[in-house]
Amino acid sequence: MPYKNPADRNVKREYTLEKTRPGAHEARMERQRARRAIDKKHPDKDGDGTADIREGKDVSHRVALSKGGTNKNGVVLQPASKNRSFKRGSNHKVVSETSARERKR
Repeated sequence: MPYKNPADRNVKREYTLEKTRPGAHEARMERQRARRAIDKKHPDKDGDGTADIREGKDVSHRVALSKGGTNKNGVVLQPASKNRSFKRGSNHKVVSETSARERKR
């Protein structure tokens, strides 16, 4: 359930809990490195800290991190609706890298 008041969130506790889960911290850092690499390559003309090419889009890994992918395998910019439409299991990991939209074709 989301917090009604964002000030009630204990971010430090959430971060320490995340580090205890195996593989979660490394995957988060890998995603963060991918976003920073794109921000470094492309200009930020409006000065909000995000590259203009990346605004409103997700940085998607060609091979999902939960499937053993890394930034070396490649990343691509995708709309959020396409990147978040993969079938996921009960552990929230990607089950199929073919999106529901592609399976209908």
